[in-house]
Amino acid sequence: MSDTPLHDAIKIGIVSISDRASTGVYEDKGLPALQDWLSKALLNPITFEPRLIPDEKDRISATLIELVDAGCSLVLTTGGTGPALRDVTPEATLAVADKEMPGFGEQMRQISLKFVPTAILSRQVAVIRGQSLIINLPGQPKSIAETLEGLKDEAGKPVVHGIFAAVPYCVDLIGGPYMETRDEVCKAFRPKTAIRPPRAAA
Repeated sequence: MSDTPLHDAIKIGIVSISDRASTGVYEDKGLPALQDWLSKALLNPITFEPRLIPDEKDRISATLIELVDAGCSLVLTTGGTGPALRDVTPEATLAVADKEMPGFGEQMRQISLKFVPTAILSRQVAVIRGQSLIINLPGQPKSIAETLEGLKDEAGKPVVHGIFAAVPYCVDLIGGPYMETRDEVCKAFRPKTAIRPPRAAA
């Protein structure tokens, strides 16, 4: 009998960035969308650190630093990535970065372009700070799911891979917990040498 749990525990920061939702003008839908999708996609036990904040660059940067310092291996933001004057999430994210990960933003725009031509206006970025991966996501719940999960054909096979397929291996490489996904939602990709044998049930 082993006391080792089947799956590593992970702490994930989820940040919804919106002037109006943060002041109660309308109900925030970003945090529930992120939490629902991650809970469906991951086998790991998750501790969520949710934050709802306005579109203020310094406040966003401070929140990201706080979540990284609190031990979040992954931080996902939603909102504030367009060209509008108050959209400053990418700038706030880059301000706290140790490394940029441009492939995530490139792939997000490729996915969204399958649906709307205005996807080229999105400015999402992804960065590494310390041992945490921080990714900006779109603001709409439907777009959040499409971006993370990708596009599938009628048989359920991926047509365009979602960005989350690459997240677990990225977190491996920066020293985070071993993230395991439900393949029917999003199949994580790792090189064969990086795949850990399944743990036996205690």
